[in-house]
Amino acid sequence: MTTVAAYAAPAAKAPLERTTIERRAVREHDVLIDIKFAGICHSDIHQAREGWGEAIFPMVPGHEIAGVVSEVGPGVTRFKVGDRVGVGCLVDSCRECENCKAGLEQHCTGGNVGTYNAVGKDGEPTYGGYSEKVVVDENFVVGIPEGLSLDEAAPLLCAGITTYSPLKKWGAGPGKKVAVIGLGGLGHMGVKIAHALGAEVTVLSQSLRKKDDGLKLGADHYYATSDENTFKELAGTFDVILSTVSAPLDFGAYLGLLKAGGALVNVGAPEEPISLNLFSLIGGSKILAGSAIGGIPETQEMLDFCASHGIGAEIELIAASEINEAYERVVNSDVRYRFVIDTATI
Repeated sequence: MTTVAAYAAPAAKAPLERTTIERRAVREHDVLIDIKFAGICHSDIHQAREGWGEAIFPMVPGHEIAGVVSEVGPGVTRFKVGDRVGVGCLVDSCRECENCKAGLEQHCTGGNVGTYNAVGKDGEPTYGGYSEKVVVDENFVVGIPEGLSLDEAAPLLCAGITTYSPLKKWGAGPGKKVAVIGLGGLGHMGVKIAHALGAEVTVLSQSLRKKDDGLKLGADHYYATSDENTFKELAGTFDVILSTVSAPLDFGAYLGLLKAGGALVNVGAPEEPISLNLFSLIGGSKILAGSAIGGIPETQEMLDFCASHGIGAEIELIAASEINEAYERVVNSDVRYRFVIDTATI
C-alpha cells in the first residue's frame, strides 16, 4: 500500500478538501502512474453532488488522467517505466462477456468498474485522478502519443472519446453535415473531431457569445438556438446532431433539424427525464440515440487520431486549491473549455 495526497468530497455536496488515500501495492499486471494532470468533467460534479443518485464517500473524482509510468508489475507487457499514459472512465470489467471481448468494456454486462465512485473486484472503493498517483491494471491503461502534451491530452480520456465514438459510429466525415449542440467541455472536442473527420460542422448554442471560438475550433457555421428562426432556417439540414449538454432540451425541435434517416445522438446526461412526441421520430424515420464513452481499443484509436491531427483540448490549468471554484464555474458555463488540475499542486 502507498499513501498519497488527494482531493476528496467528504460527503454529498460538500466542498472538496485535501486528504490522503491508500493506493494498493502493484500486482502482477498493474501499472503505477505518477499523475501529472487530471481534467475536471461535469460528471465529476454530478457524482460529487449525487445528481445521478446515491454515491460513495469520501469521493476522489477524476477520470481524465494523464501521467507517467513509475512502476510496473512483473507480468506487465504493454508498458514500461517512463511511458506517457492515460486512464479514462474505467479501471476494470468482467473481461469475459461478449461486449468485453469485442473491446466494448463500457458496456460490460458483468458490470464494469468506474475509475472512481465504484467498488473494485477486491471490494475496495475506487478513487480517481484528483490525486498524486494511481494503480491500474495495464489492460485499462492507454498510451499517450508523443505528439500530445499531457495537460491537453488529459480531457481526451473522457471528453475526447465521448465525442469521437458517436461521430465515428454515425458516419461523420466528408459530405456529411454534423451539428454539435453546446460548445463546452464536450462540445468543443466534438467540433474539433468532426472537423478533422472531414464533416461540415455547425455549432448550435444558446447564444452567439462563443461564435468566434467555435469558428476557430473548426466549425463552419454557428447558430443561436435562442433565435426561433434558427429552427426554421435549418429544418431538415443535418445527417448527425451530437447533443453534448446536460440540460433537458426540446428534442422534438432538434429532431426537426435532421434529414430523413438522420440521427440525434446524446452524450450529455441530464439529471431529469425528458418527454418526447414520437411523431417527431416517425416522420422522416429519424433516430434518437445515446452513446457512452468508448472501449479501451477505441480510446487508444482516438488518442492516435488526435495526435495525428494535432488535436488537444482547450484547457485552463488550475491548482488543486481552485477545484471548488472551478466546479462553480463549470456549472455556470464559465470555462474555455476544460479545467485541468496540475496535480503537482496537490
